[in-house]
Amino acid sequence: MNEQRIAILTDTGTNTPADFMAAHDIRAVALRINFSDGTSYRSGEDISAQELVARLSHEVPSTSLPSPEQIREALEQAHADGYERAVFVTVSAGLSATNQTVHMVAEQMEGFPVLVINTRSIGPAAGLVVMAAAQMVEEGVPFEHLERRLDELSRQTRVFFSTKTLTYLRKGGRISEAVYRLGSFLDIKPVITCDKAGYCAVANKARGWKRSLDAQVTLAVKHATTLRGAVRLVVACSEGNDHFDELEAKLRTQLASKGIEVVEPVVRSAISPDLLVHSGPDVVTIGVQPDWH
Repeated sequence: MNEQRIAILTDTGTNTPADFMAAHDIRAVALRINFSDGTSYRSGEDISAQELVARLSHEVPSTSLPSPEQIREALEQAHADGYERAVFVTVSAGLSATNQTVHMVAEQMEGFPVLVINTRSIGPAAGLVVMAAAQMVEEGVPFEHLERRLDELSRQTRVFFSTKTLTYLRKGGRISEAVYRLGSFLDIKPVITCDKAGYCAVANKARGWKRSLDAQVTLAVKHATTLRGAVRLVVACSEGNDHFDELEAKLRTQLASKGIEVVEPVVRSAISPDLLVHSGPDVVTIGVQPDWH
C-alpha cells in the first residue's frame, strides 16, 4: 500500500501489464465476453487471449462493460483493505460506457472519494495512463492534483494500431463499411488511432501489413515531436505477431534522429481478450506518452 493510501483501479481494456499491476497493487475490473450460447466470461480471468482466439474462427462474440455491482465491490474491497481514496482509470468514454458507470458508482460511495479518469484511449496507451497514475501516487502527488494532471496526460497520450483482418473492426463499428470494402479489395491496412474526443479514427491507410506497421512508427514519432521532451513508449502484440524487437528498434532509431529521449524501459504488453474481440487475432499497437515528471 502506498503512503497516501490511494488505491488505483482500472478495467481490463487498458491492457496494463500484469507484472506492473501486481507490483503496484492495481486492481482491474474485467469486461465481459459473451457468446451466443449464453456463456459469459470475465476477460483475462475466465477466458485467456489464447482461448478467445481459438473460438473466433467459429464465432465473434460481443463484449459488455463491468456491472455496477462489480465496480462497487472492487471499490469497497479497496476501502476494506485500508485504502482511503481511489483513482479509477478507464478506457475512452467514447468507446465504452465503463467510464460513465464508474462515475455513477463513485458518486454513491460514502466516505471513500473516487477520481474517475477518462483516458480518451484504449488498450496499452490507456495502460500508460494507469501506470502513470500509480507512479504519481507513489511519488507523492497530492490527491487534489491528480485529476488535472492525469486528464492533461490522457489528452497527450496517443495510440496507433493495425490489424491484418478488418472484419472485426467493421463488426464493432470501429471503421466504416467504405473503409472495410476498400481495405479488403486493395489490401489496405488502416492505422487506427483515438481522436481528441476518444473515438476511433483512421490515421493512415497503408497498402499491406508491413507498410501498415511502418506507418504506425511514423505516426508515433510524429506525435512524439509535438510533445517537447522525453517520451514513454509501449509496444503491444497479440500472440503470434511478435514485432516487439522490430518496432522498438525502429522507434528508438527514428526518435534518436530527432533528438528525442526514450524513458526506460519501453513497455511490452500483450492484448487482452476483450480487445481481441474488436480487433481480431492479429493486432499490433504502439502507444506514446510524454514524460510527466
